[in-house]
Amino acid sequence: MFHFKQFSVDQRGCAMKINTDGVLLGALVKADNPTTILDIGTGTGVIALMLAQRFAGAKIDAVEIDETAAETAVRNFNNSAFKERLTIYPKSFASFFERFAEKKFDLIVSNPPFHLHSLKSPGINKALAKHTDESFFEELIAAIAQHLTDKGLCYLILPLKTAELVKVLVAQNKLYLHKLIKLHSYNDGEPHREILAIGMAQRGLSEEKFVIYNQPNKYSGEYSEVLKDFLTIF
Repeated sequence: MFHFKQFSVDQRGCAMKINTDGVLLGALVKADNPTTILDIGTGTGVIALMLAQRFAGAKIDAVEIDETAAETAVRNFNNSAFKERLTIYPKSFASFFERFAEKKFDLIVSNPPFHLHSLKSPGINKALAKHTDESFFEELIAAIAQHLTDKGLCYLILPLKTAELVKVLVAQNKLYLHKLIKLHSYNDGEPHREILAIGMAQRGLSEEKFVIYNQPNKYSGEYSEVLKDFLTIF
């Protein structure tokens, strides 16, 4: 069990455990009072739970292709104070959008599989959670273009190589990159992840740098600030 300030997350049955990528995505998303949210690849459900805490007026759909992980997310949702606003769908995002072809969202988030053309992890579930290819992102970005509201936003957290591919796909699908957050472990290091904020409307691109650690085992002030409402260590 991983205990947050307002909810707890049982990680049993999930190949991908709670990690820095997920909690940072849940904390750094910016949206203007969204009422409909979709979390693609919810895993344990942690990002959906964080967004339920942050956006009290939102109903959140969570999609998870791994049935065991989806069952874990259901337990976590049902044990939370936000359970009336959270719904799990144990299927692929493509199947979800096929079923709900007309549905649109004010906010879509995903911490998707990220290793492109790399050696598969041992174990089917872990491979499913971590590895993919270009076609996955082609389908994902095309679906996002069809299912965002006019003022809606999509936030993705990606390694740098994958982020470059996604930026091309964003343009091809007549979407626009609104914000780029570069995540650095340390201030003097190179970024290792990027958070992309994508929207339907064209606007100026804002870029930010986010540093996780001041020094080994010591979180930065900005990390503790954005996660102080969630993590019990702050």
